[in-house]
Amino acid sequence: MTDLLRNMLFIALGGALGALARFGAANLVHLLWPSRFPFATLAINVSGSLAIGVLYVLIAERAVMHADWRSIAMVGFLGAYTTFSTFSLESVTLIENGFVVQALGYMLGSVCLCVGGAWAGIVLARLLWTP
Repeated sequence: MTDLLRNMLFIALGGALGALARFGAANLVHLLWPSRFPFATLAINVSGSLAIGVLYVLIAERAVMHADWRSIAMVGFLGAYTTFSTFSLESVTLIENGFVVQALGYMLGSVCLCVGGAWAGIVLARLLWTP
């Protein structure tokens, strides 16, 4: 099996699992916090950003995990799990429905919390997995 084919299979496997995880997480959040505000997408994007920060350190910096996990976990799983395209559509929908303040809060919160999540994941992983 070629490296390209192996990576494509890893990405497909991770993507399928990430899509299922997103579906499950979104349903859980909607069940716990039913709201017009897209809490599920926000929670998924923040947790995905935290996870990608941790995985980046474990795979790229510390080599604690095999490089193949980049294809499975970062590209496949998190690529399907996080949903910035959904975030964009939900922001526009909030604005079009007259919820401009909520849309601005959602957009600002998503960007700040997701970037903060990635940074926190990097810091956490560096603290826990020192060379």
